[in-house]
Amino acid sequence: MIHERRSVTIGVAGGTGSGKTTVAQTILSRVGPERIAHLEQDAYYRDLSHLPLEERAKLNFDHPDALETELLVAHIRQLIHGHAVEVPRYDFTTYTRLSQTRHVEPKPVILVEGILILAEKALRSLLDIKVYVDTDADLRLIRRLRRDLIERGRSIDSVISQYLETVRPMHLEFVEPSKRYADIIIPEGGYNRVALDMIVARIGEIGRDNPGGHQKGGGAPTWQREPQI
Repeated sequence: MIHERRSVTIGVAGGTGSGKTTVAQTILSRVGPERIAHLEQDAYYRDLSHLPLEERAKLNFDHPDALETELLVAHIRQLIHGHAVEVPRYDFTTYTRLSQTRHVEPKPVILVEGILILAEKALRSLLDIKVYVDTDADLRLIRRLRRDLIERGRSIDSVISQYLETVRPMHLEFVEPSKRYADIIIPEGGYNRVALDMIVARIGEIGRDNPGGHQKGGGAPTWQREPQI
């Protein structure tokens, strides 16, 4: 008989600079990018083009309300159902969405990464594997400084001010508590090979043993295994 199954959904969460992207890239390379639909929560920040630039920079980007979670949830569901999605592209220097989008096709594995992935119940309910990358605060701050200075054109003072005023408080209020929902916790910044081996193995287990889908009525895409005789 032919076994039908839906996509395996994985969420990778953790504080800013924790190593989420390192984990995601490792999963992509180990499982194969051709088998993974990769969504980054950062792409779903709300467009702020209606506000003056100086007001945009003052907003709290580490609060769940800064993200259009409902769109991310809708996109995950569409991918589960076998439909392609158009993922927003976000400009972090102007805090606005670009007119161009990124086309993502449905794949056997859906990988979602972001600081608040596990803090949102609507997102958690769609995840088969929930991962939290746990890294010391001082290392995370250094990584964030490096990223924002090089990639986002920020000043040292603005990055430190934002960290103290919003990033750290929101981490303590939303991100750190979401760790309790994780199936797997990866310590020390995502370079734990044993934990990564566990994740890749778990993806394979769910792929073999998890027929069906989140949705009722047979709407989920079919990823067919070889017929078993």
